[in-house]
Amino acid sequence: MKNAKPVANSKRIKVLNNKNFKAATKRGVVLLDFWALWCGPCKIIAPTLNEIADSQTDFMVAKVNVDHNQQLAQKFKVRNIPTMLILKDGKEAGRIVGVKTKRTILKEVDAVMAG
Repeated sequence: MKNAKPVANSKRIKVLNNKNFKAATKRGVVLLDFWALWCGPCKIIAPTLNEIADSQTDFMVAKVNVDHNQQLAQKFKVRNIPTMLILKDGKEAGRIVGVKTKRTILKEVDAVMAG
């Protein structure tokens, strides 16, 4: 399971881990999904995140597997998954917990980008 892939893959979703996280998130806006292979709701939200990643160029969509990157989950106090953070220049600017619609997610990201 060490090399477990995200539940659903878009070529535009970046897989982040403890090693590449800081460099990948230090500039711009990132929609970051904390997920796990065993998480049913994570499987439900995955196609929506793929659609967002495939249609957006203004921000990056990324995933962090909580089972393999517990330090990141702890750093951001992720207690439930799926949890999506909206990072702006490396800092948390928004948080979405649970399965949400594409419209709701994009509204939250747009608010961070506008602010």
